[in-house]
Amino acid sequence: MSTPTIGVLALQGDVREHLRTLRDLGVHPLAVRRPAELEACDGLVIPGGESTTMAKLARTFELFDPLQKRIADGMPAFGTCAGMILLADRVLDGTADQETLGGLDITVRRNAFGRQVDSFEEELHLVGLEEPVHAVFIRAPWVESVGEGVDVLASVEAGPAAGRIVAVRQGPLMATSFHPEVGGDARVHRLFVDLVESS
Repeated sequence: MSTPTIGVLALQGDVREHLRTLRDLGVHPLAVRRPAELEACDGLVIPGGESTTMAKLARTFELFDPLQKRIADGMPAFGTCAGMILLADRVLDGTADQETLGGLDITVRRNAFGRQVDSFEEELHLVGLEEPVHAVFIRAPWVESVGEGVDVLASVEAGPAAGRIVAVRQGPLMATSFHPEVGGDARVHRLFVDLVESS
């Protein structure tokens, strides 16, 4: 396969950090704000931010339906933090008008770890990586339950949230509760790039 183009949904959140990480991995990164930009993508990263705001902005930019369709049609997508919520089929503690793009057969709980002050960092073992990942959680969701086709890639290993699922994969879709774009470790993005290249 020629060098893939991987978009970053550029409505809100850590867009620059994701673009930089993808560039460092040798793919063509593309900030996606319009349907035409989405069309050019072989895969898409949905960054952190505020999930309800991102869904509303996607509606405003006429991106919501095209995004939903591309994901349903099998485009690889990787959601981090709020991006995980947007890829989830079911959300607990959401707002009354909470919309998701769906695709991942998971139930997520919004702000599961608490407020901004409850943000934390932890070394996590992630399936497919030999060395632990330094995971940064900021007002993060966790996965409450997964469907049959979903692989759990990582769970919290210590503290009050031990055992909570924080990274999953289902076919071409991947999601983490934490922010892998923070801290200069590109290995989680590398897993996603591999997923795009093999799709």
